[in-house]
Amino acid sequence: MPLSTPARIVGTIGLGAAFAVPALAADPGTMEVTINIPRLKVAEYHKPYVAIWVEKAGAPAKTVAIWYDYDMKANEGTKWLRDVRQWWRAAGRSMTFPANGITGATRAPGAHKISFTRAQLAAAAPGQYTLVIEAAREVGGRELLRIPFIWPGKAGTGGRAAGTTELGAVSVAFR
Repeated sequence: MPLSTPARIVGTIGLGAAFAVPALAADPGTMEVTINIPRLKVAEYHKPYVAIWVEKAGAPAKTVAIWYDYDMKANEGTKWLRDVRQWWRAAGRSMTFPANGITGATRAPGAHKISFTRAQLAAAAPGQYTLVIEAAREVGGRELLRIPFIWPGKAGTGGRAAGTTELGAVSVAFR
């Protein structure tokens, strides 16, 4: 899975409406997600493909972001999306790529913040959800993190998870 595209954002989308990347200002009712991609000391490093989606019991998974080599010749970067296995089974195989508004380039090591507002998620019914983040890297491994949350969130609440290999700390915070 070659992952050499420079990091850039293609578009935005949300759980039912829009997913803004990055947040310019935290307004009331904003859900902020911070994803840390660790710097690994390996001989051959490739940026990971990352899928971010939301699950609710009894509802189909909703992809909110997918970071991969979307601009390779002949759409070749998509052939490695199935390596992000859990996401591929939950939602990926039924999508068309590049997915308008949720496709983005692979990201370099570091913290990456994405957010969306209550207004952007108006289509999401209140209830228990799980934010799922999965990363897969060529000549590397895979990692999946799950963070349960209640929508709509209250300011000061959120959740955290910490990866051990392909992902670092991931947090969800409501402002």
